[in-house]
Amino acid sequence: MAMCVEDGISSFPDHILFHILSFLPIKEAVRTSIISTKWRYLFASISTIKFDGYLMRGLTDRNVDSFKNFVDRLLKFPDQEIDLDLKNLGDTLPALLFTCHSLVTLKLDAVGSEIKVPSDVCLGNLKTLQLRNSVLFGDSIHRLISNCHVLEDLAFIECGFDNISEVNIQSPSLKRLVLEFDVTEGRYFNFVVVINAPNLVYFQYHAAVAKSYVLSIMKSLEKADISIYQFDSIDCETSATHLIQGICNVWSLSLTIDEVIFRTSRLPIFHNLIEFKYLGVGFNGRETWLVEFLHCVPNLKTLTLNFPDDAGTRWKALRMKVPSCLSFHLKEIEISYFDTHMIEMVSYFLDNAMVLEKLIISMAALTWRQKCEAQNKLLQLLKRSKKSLIVILYYCFILWLELISVWFGFV
Repeated sequence: MAMCVEDGISSFPDHILFHILSFLPIKEAVRTSIISTKWRYLFASISTIKFDGYLMRGLTDRNVDSFKNFVDRLLKFPDQEIDLDLKNLGDTLPALLFTCHSLVTLKLDAVGSEIKVPSDVCLGNLKTLQLRNSVLFGDSIHRLISNCHVLEDLAFIECGFDNISEVNIQSPSLKRLVLEFDVTEGRYFNFVVVINAPNLVYFQYHAAVAKSYVLSIMKSLEKADISIYQFDSIDCETSATHLIQGICNVWSLSLTIDEVIFRTSRLPIFHNLIEFKYLGVGFNGRETWLVEFLHCVPNLKTLTLNFPDDAGTRWKALRMKVPSCLSFHLKEIEISYFDTHMIEMVSYFLDNAMVLEKLIISMAALTWRQKCEAQNKLLQLLKRSKKSLIVILYYCFILWLELISVWFGFV
């Protein structure tokens, strides 16, 4: 007599089965309908749906139409919240994509696709929108965002624009914004970037300099990651300055930019900034810009400098007023790609950073002989300074470090 084998998975509650199905490609999720009567329609109620254009390779025209109709039916369910992840679909976009009331998350990766947002777009429950490798036309961005009334997370990654004079992003509900624009087709952006998101908490901008920037006050901004390049005119410097001015309320800032931006006299005072990370091309023989910038961050606690410096230094010639953050707030300094040219910079910080607690230095780019020379000079500076602080030297990219002293003061 044959024994009946119990199907343990089928006995799970429906909400657990939905969660399991959400991890499968849609093609595999649909195939589960043949398991039993209970499984027949489960796939139609999953909340996370992932489509990949490669699934459509080899399908006949009739099958493609059936696939589109199937997607339309899924998007019509009024009572379920849907996360939709579309990849490599080309121009095969669901008809109801921009009017699905149930859609909560939309991630569209359509290499080379031309996205034209219809006039009747309405995504009332959409909270996360990510567009990657797409081309947007005209005022599609503004029309799309203005009809997403609860949008919190927005990202344009490696996207291009056609027939557009303005990238207009206005959303009072937006908390996270990522703009990584594709610049392969042009030297710079000949359009205006307008951002009105007063409740923004995180802002990332990686792109060439736009024609200009118009940013509303971001009182809630906690972290910003800004990477701007292609400075080849005074207009570019002015435009970049406007972008920096627009994020003056930020608490933590990572900045990748040519140091020429710091030579302007229009930089704002960053009253809230406590963490600053600079990634650039070096000093170009003029270090006063860094001290001038430190005057703009009176409450800075952590400073990270990450750049190669091959141009020598002029720190010995500095006769500037010491920034107040060095006197009262700066507790940690980290310097990457350190070499002997930066000895005077370290000396400046040791002499003037009165509440400094930790100094981290990476010498990964130096030869062993250069590292020994740099270490000896650093030790001499530390002895002279007589400060009690933690000093960490990294010698290479792997986790090989030397803790010179937990409380350095007597070596």
